[in-house]
Amino acid sequence: MSAQEILGKKTRWWSILISQGTMFRNIGLNLLVLIGFFLLWQIMATIVGSVFFPKPAKVFEVFVLLNTKGDFNKLTLSTHIYWSLLRVIAGFGLGCITAIPLGLLTGLYPFFYRTIKVLIEPLRFISPIAWVPLTIVLMSGFSRYMFLIWLGAFFPIWVNTMVSVPRVNPVYINVVKVYGAKREEIIRKVIWPSILPDIFAGMRIGLGVGWMCIVAAEMVGGEFTGVGRLILKYAELLKSPEVLVGMVTIGILGYLMNEILLRIEKRLFKWRAVIAM
Repeated sequence: MSAQEILGKKTRWWSILISQGTMFRNIGLNLLVLIGFFLLWQIMATIVGSVFFPKPAKVFEVFVLLNTKGDFNKLTLSTHIYWSLLRVIAGFGLGCITAIPLGLLTGLYPFFYRTIKVLIEPLRFISPIAWVPLTIVLMSGFSRYMFLIWLGAFFPIWVNTMVSVPRVNPVYINVVKVYGAKREEIIRKVIWPSILPDIFAGMRIGLGVGWMCIVAAEMVGGEFTGVGRLILKYAELLKSPEVLVGMVTIGILGYLMNEILLRIEKRLFKWRAVIAM
């Protein structure tokens, strides 16, 4: 084995050790933050001393009960999680399918954006909750959930896709033009790969907004399932522990889905060392 090969092996081992060390350090710091958060929660709940501000142990107890015995409709927390995940994935997926092509179109053809701007920009500032009365009247069943979550996810993905197109380095475009590339090839081989990181950033924002819309969506869905519906049912009964369980569950689910998107992003764009969040 040559000296160069030995040096290459040592370098690879060092990079693996460094990355592993960074991972363990991040896990340790996150655990410390979580412990500190729960300690602060415990202290504040003890000071307040109210049934409406439960201690972490009480919330955990309710979490176990909801998982084993279910709520007063005999629906377990896992059932609520399943339906909420299904609705968010459907609404978010529809948001991606519609927002990415429209963002690419409006980015490539600014005239088209200027034409629809007077319609689409005002819609962007209307909260999904403002659409609730219309969805109750005009929609039913699964379409209500999808529409409200789609509204939340669509605009961040669309805006990020659209604004990323003009930011593509013109040098890359000019180089492939020199070699005789056609417009379709430039879009497919230069513009599309260049804007994908920004599209993923928009998807992460859209996913977060979609999860924020789940309570509103499940409020008008007319069904008893869903984490948002669980929160509303117990909020009406002024039962804080169950409400907090629902809130924490939504936070954890959103966090896990965001991590999945980050892992996909890291795998697709290994050249972007910046993706370390």
